[in-house]
Amino acid sequence: MENIIEVKQLTKKFRDFTAVDNINFEIHKGEIFGFLGPNGAGKSTTIRMLVTLMRPTSGDATVSGHDIVRDQDQVREHIGLVAEKIILYNLLTAWENLEFFGGLFHLSKGEVHRRADKWVGKLHMTDWMNIKVANFSTGMKQRINIVRALLTEPDVLFLDEPTLGLDPQTTRLIRDFIEELNNQGITVLLTTHDMIEAEALSDRVAIIDHGKIAAIDTVTELKKLVPERENPTMEDVFLCVTGEKIRDSKSKTAPSSGGPGRHFGGPSTSRIR
Repeated sequence: MENIIEVKQLTKKFRDFTAVDNINFEIHKGEIFGFLGPNGAGKSTTIRMLVTLMRPTSGDATVSGHDIVRDQDQVREHIGLVAEKIILYNLLTAWENLEFFGGLFHLSKGEVHRRADKWVGKLHMTDWMNIKVANFSTGMKQRINIVRALLTEPDVLFLDEPTLGLDPQTTRLIRDFIEELNNQGITVLLTTHDMIEAEALSDRVAIIDHGKIAAIDTVTELKKLVPERENPTMEDVFLCVTGEKIRDSKSKTAPSSGGPGRHFGGPSTSRIR
């Protein structure tokens, strides 16, 4: 089976703290790969390295055959990113946002509209495209945020908590949309704290804890790690692998610029889809 992402001994250190510790895994072309872990386990740091927003301390990784350090521009041409923070400008309409981000990839307004039209309707946003994003609910913003990430038709879509804080109706719509994208050949790396979502969508799941890959397999095989449960869930698996101790950590202050911010996809990183 062809691998679209390969990670070998990938490590990221911040002074004396090792956030990602010598991890290895592969993601097969065309699969939905669940990437789970407690808060502070190393998920976001791993994703930042794979999408070229952060350089690894050591190790190697390739995305669509391109090295994440040596071939950053080529990697960015093949990926889309829906980060934990929504990457949109509130004072622009939905179309203006898409035209702006599409322009960063040298797409004409006509091409942006042509590409986005096929997603906008499926996400039930057709009637809202000329409204300023500031008037949108969180779910509406996230739906346009997903369209933004798809404008350059990526091979791999990184989804970091795509349904966090959304109502059940929007959550169902986005989950169905993820499955549809995958059926069309897009590989998906999904992070989520929703174990039902992880089980429903993922072909395989990796669980990272304390910077190390603690388990990786299909959902069916991972459930065998909990033989004492008659019908174990992914939550049972997750707690078996990572323990039941609560992981408290200091909160991280979000950018206060009013726009997407520099952390994930503001002007300085806007070439990431």
